[in-house]
Amino acid sequence: MATASNLNLNLNLNLNLNLNHVFLRKHPKAVTWPTRAPSLSRRGNRAASLVVTRAIDTNQFLGDFGARDPFPAELESSFGEKVLGYGSTEHRILIPNISALSLAQQDCAPISPLQPPISEQDAQMLVRKVVGWRLVNEEGRHKLQCLWKLRDFKCGVELINRISKVVEAAGHFPNIYLEQPNQVRAELWTASIGGLSMNDFIVAAKIDEIKTSDLAPRKRVWA
Repeated sequence: MATASNLNLNLNLNLNLNLNHVFLRKHPKAVTWPTRAPSLSRRGNRAASLVVTRAIDTNQFLGDFGARDPFPAELESSFGEKVLGYGSTEHRILIPNISALSLAQQDCAPISPLQPPISEQDAQMLVRKVVGWRLVNEEGRHKLQCLWKLRDFKCGVELINRISKVVEAAGHFPNIYLEQPNQVRAELWTASIGGLSMNDFIVAAKIDEIKTSDLAPRKRVWA
């Protein structure tokens, strides 16, 4: 007659062997079985137990855990103070200053007649921030110019009206020419200093934000 101890032994043996068999099929390299066969032992009324030992390669079974922890000597040397992500870095939220703002977000400032104009080198850098504008030199004076090709005369007048509203709010006015019924040219420079000032680039950036897609010539679609 089977006793409770024998039933427990059979269940434990079958369960352990089945689990080990499944694990070995999925991870054949991660398990090393001992050369000595497992032993069964019975002491008194205690159920026999199966003892199975195996060595698991954690890199193959669980994957790479990542970087190692620093050694005490490395911590004492403060080797991480000059690398990105240092833990004691102070994070502060700063209000962006005027140099960090885009040109269109800035306001025009009063210009003194004694102020020198922007150098050609600086003007070449700033003109890259205004779309469609080009730097020209007329009689030794640098100016900004922009040209628009429009659908018709009515669209040209509408563009001039839109530009006038923007520059009136900025307080710095360009010269605007309706050169042809469908062509408008704007010219920016600061006459009081005989060249370009930051106000010219600010106004150019503000004009860039004017919607002109509805005024552009219609594209012809050929069948």
